[in-house]
Amino acid sequence: MTIKELAYSTQQHLQTSTGAQFKRAHIYELLAASFGFNSYAALTSEAVFTKDSLTSRRVSKYVDHVKDRCLEIGYDTNTADVVAASLPQLLTEQEIGVIRIPDLVAHLRYEPGHEDWNEDEEEDDWELVEDERLAVTDALISPLLIDGLTNAAAKGNATAHFALALIHADDDIDDVETGSDYWYQQAQSGRVLAGVEKEWADSHEARLNREQLFARHLKEAARLGCPEALLELADRFDDPAFFEQATSDVNADPAWVAEIAERLGRREDSKKWLTEAAKCGDTEAMRQLIEEFDHGDLVRCWTWLYLAEMLGSDLTKDDYHAIHEDGSPYDDDVGGPIFADGRDGVRLEPISADQQATARQNAAEMFRVIRDDE
Repeated sequence: MTIKELAYSTQQHLQTSTGAQFKRAHIYELLAASFGFNSYAALTSEAVFTKDSLTSRRVSKYVDHVKDRCLEIGYDTNTADVVAASLPQLLTEQEIGVIRIPDLVAHLRYEPGHEDWNEDEEEDDWELVEDERLAVTDALISPLLIDGLTNAAAKGNATAHFALALIHADDDIDDVETGSDYWYQQAQSGRVLAGVEKEWADSHEARLNREQLFARHLKEAARLGCPEALLELADRFDDPAFFEQATSDVNADPAWVAEIAERLGRREDSKKWLTEAAKCGDTEAMRQLIEEFDHGDLVRCWTWLYLAEMLGSDLTKDDYHAIHEDGSPYDDDVGGPIFADGRDGVRLEPISADQQATARQNAAEMFRVIRDDE
């Protein structure tokens, strides 16, 4: 279903229900009012329709708003009463909803590899959560939603472009069938394929089309100033524009940003973002700063050490554990040779009492900020 098809079916339903004639433009206004927006322009500037999936707003809350809007655009009270009763019911039956484009992006950007993993949780439980999230995502990406994003992107909405890029992103490179590129090239040269060879060629062509759409929407989102898109360009295509523009207002884990900067050979940017991560309470970032960047500033190093301690992490403690020869955690039931893996604790040169006081005070100030932000 497209937006035009939704508007048409809604128009037919309301004309049948009320016996009145409705302009198509008025249908769009009433659809927007059903979700609490004052105009269709207001809806499309920040949200898109969904089908059979998530919704940010429930139509049942905006019945009075639908009636008021119907009166505003020139329909009589009897007609407005019928519209206010029947339109929310129709949208509920069809499972039509809306989602804010930034909320959609937040959902699509969920990446377990960029999140802290809770080692106390069972891996099977995590996989169940991930499977459920992917199922929600598959249902969310409907033709109706894509139509809304495409329209918003055409009007220069950077976040809509970024959402489309994320939708078309292909993260299953390892799942590409061996030989699919070969059969695609054979089809392109004019060879008539059938069976599994044709399936592979068609699948490869679809993947290439997705890659082109991903790159086009990502670059356009970046051109329009979306910082998350600029960061994604750096991660995927080694484009340094994010760092060259000295972007700091980005919704991303600063430790991940530091990792990208390091990969691009931008040591100063890596230090900057590791420092941001440390100030947010990332003790691994504190350790890396001590060992790689701040070792020439002992007061700064002791500050990180004291801050980690306040957060419940002793960076001076050695951390070793038993493993098998292949690097997996040692299992007594399996047995065999035991190897040690891990790292030494941080060792710092002593500093004066005044310097210790300064470091503790700095750490305490950072700790208060972290706790206030929680």
